[in-house]
Amino acid sequence: MNLLECLVGIALCTLLLNPLLKTSADLLTKQIQYEKTHALISEAERALELIGRAIRMAGYQNVKSIQLVGNQKNMNSPIEIRKRSGYQGSDTLVVRYELSDSVDFDCIGNVLTSDRTKQNLALQGFQVDRQAGLSKGIKVNGGSLICQSLDRQGRIQNTTLMNGVNALKIDELQPLMDQGQRAFRVKLEMTDGVSIQKEFERTFTTRNLP
Repeated sequence: MNLLECLVGIALCTLLLNPLLKTSADLLTKQIQYEKTHALISEAERALELIGRAIRMAGYQNVKSIQLVGNQKNMNSPIEIRKRSGYQGSDTLVVRYELSDSVDFDCIGNVLTSDRTKQNLALQGFQVDRQAGLSKGIKVNGGSLICQSLDRQGRIQNTTLMNGVNALKIDELQPLMDQGQRAFRVKLEMTDGVSIQKEFERTFTTRNLP
């Protein structure tokens, strides 16, 4: 085989392989994007489940405490929404409730006991903050969803649940006629900081308000 034939062969191979290589690269890109999207969906579902569970628990009072004669509980603010108080104008949710007779958990999985309460009330909060520990100029893939709970001294502790949260919006819907319960629309916007941005929305209703 002379030099000309080698060059022709190489050119033909290049023409044949280029479409295959491009297809493989496109498939790899789509696979990576699919995996990122699936991860964001899983994280969003987990966050919404935790927020929904907290809303449902808001205002819960243990039957034993209700039956105590003259017992007055500080349940003036069982559920509180602080508008535009977090990262990129995100809202903050804070709920308070008494412990039940079964095993209760906070939003990071700690078992709740009386030493993790303040004035006999447990606290759970959700807010979005800028990701900590990042140097200036680094590309940020959204903020961090922060879980607030009480430590064993009754002090508020903040724990990062997940990153990639662009915004958290919580709006109360029209008051419900059924026993004064309240409904809230929760919107969670997730991002990978590059090309993926998805919004998730769920509606949750309180169950334990007095």
